[in-house]
Order: sequence, then C-alpha cells, then structure tokens
Amino acid sequence: MAMLNRVHLNGLRAVETVARLGSLSAAASELNVSASAVSQQVKRTEAQLGQALFERTASGLVPTEFGTVFTARLGAGFRELAQAVALADEASECTLVVSVAPAFASKWLLPRLSRHFARHPNVLLRIDASVRIADLDRSDIDIAIRLGDGKWPGVRAQLLLAQEVFPVCAPVIADKLKSIEDLALTCAITDERAMISWESWFEAAGVKPVSFLKGARFTDPMLCLESAIAGHGVMLGWQLLTADALADGRLVAPFGVRAESGLGYWLVTSASKGESRKLRDFKIWIREEIEATMAQFGALAGAA
Repeated sequence: MAMLNRVHLNGLRAVETVARLGSLSAAASELNVSASAVSQQVKRTEAQLGQALFERTASGLVPTEFGTVFTARLGAGFRELAQAVALADEASECTLVVSVAPAFASKWLLPRLSRHFARHPNVLLRIDASVRIADLDRSDIDIAIRLGDGKWPGVRAQLLLAQEVFPVCAPVIADKLKSIEDLALTCAITDERAMISWESWFEAAGVKPVSFLKGARFTDPMLCLESAIAGHGVMLGWQLLTADALADGRLVAPFGVRAESGLGYWLVTSASKGESRKLRDFKIWIREEIEATMAQFGALAGAA
C-alpha cells in the first residue's frame, strides 16, 4: 500500500477515465475539468510510475502494452471503490423500490406492509404501482412482482406463488348455488384484460361449461372484485386478489374447486445487479406472508 503514496489518486482517475472512454475530451467531460488538465494529469502519472501508459498518435492516445494491463487493473480497482462507496449510500438511504401491479398492491400487499415496517423500521418501501413491465437495469426499481410464466429475458425470476383460479361471489349469491349448473342462473363479472378464462376451471371441476347471464365487464380486476362483493354476480378470482375478502366473509368460494392457471406470481430482479440486504430481507418477509395467506386458504377450505 505504501507504493500508492508516490502516485496521486487524481492522476490515476484521469488515466483510468481516458483508457475507458478513449479520448481526452470525453474524460474531461466526465471528470468536469479541461482536456489540458486531464493531459497534464496523465503525463504526471506516467512520470511518477516511470512507465509510458499511452502512445501519442494523430488519432489520439492509445494505451501501450503496459498501459493496457495497468488500466485494466485500475478499472477493476475503481469499480471496487465505487461499490464500497455505494455501501455507505445504502446505509444512509435505505429505500427499497418495489414494482407491482395496482391490484396486487391494493388488495394483498398494502394490508400487510405494517408488518414489514415493524420488522425492518430502517427500510423505507416505495411502491411503484403500475401494469407496465419495469426495466430493472435502467431504473431505480430493486424488485418487481410480476404475474406470468416467469420467462422474461435478462432477469432472475423466482416463483412466489402458482396462481389458481376459482369462482367467488357474495354470500347472498352463494346461497343460491346448489350445484355448478346453477351458475347458468347468475351473471358473470368479467375482467376484459384477464389472462385467465372459465374453461380451465370447468375442466378442473369435471363439468361442461355453462352459459352465464350477461353481467358487468371491467378493465380492472379491482373493480371486478368490488362488483362481486356488491352482489352483482360471480367472478373468476385467484388467491391473492380474494384472500382478505374470503377471510372476512365478504366473499365465498362456493364449490371448493381450484384450477391451475399456468401462471404465477414471480419475484423478479436484475440479472446483472447484486442483491442488497434490504432486498434479501424483503424476499424472506413476503414469502412468509404468502405462506400465512395459503395457510388461511387451507383453513377456509377445511371449514367448508
């Protein structure tokens, strides 16, 4: 380490930046100094090292054989320094940004966030509620919770919960449903943007599909849920959307049959970024909450 005392850090920064960006002017722009200042820093560093790092050509500075090896090591060192500084930033600015669809955020995640706050009081959660697919490499989003098949390029995807679908309705509607065929006497509440359909559920139930009465149609699953709670008909729901309404009796799953949808909720992170402690803690916490929700589902099924 004592050898470093003979070389100025600013000079090393100038050398690494010129080698990485390929020109004095580009390096000057990044370092917010003049090109002549960068040139002087490079020359001073070469003198301190006793080695030529660049050849001066008509097209600009070209690393020498020694300079190529030296600047590669130098670049790795500066990247390590940047990561070290980032640790301090993380400690002082402990915000976790979570991208999630509004329905998931509103109907399942939000009622449970107080338990995350209690467990990790120093972590500030920022929920980016949107149906768009977030770019995890070019944004400040740390983790996304996505619904789909898990086959997204350039990311790490870990299954959180396989999605099962089943009919739900208000108790006043459920009282009239003595058999699956009785669904023909009810209105279907439809989410026009849903990736699920009734056919898979009828197949799982082992009966032919029935024709519903015409019911309300929405472009948002939260509105479908509220319509079902209001007693407007039957909707095809899934675990996390309907969990709390089933638990408190606002909704009933009248037939006890659930069908696999081929979709699931996935925890999605960037494939190129490391995972911070706050991110790992969030993943542990949300998996515990999912387990608790599914245990509640099992209890409800047993009671039925």
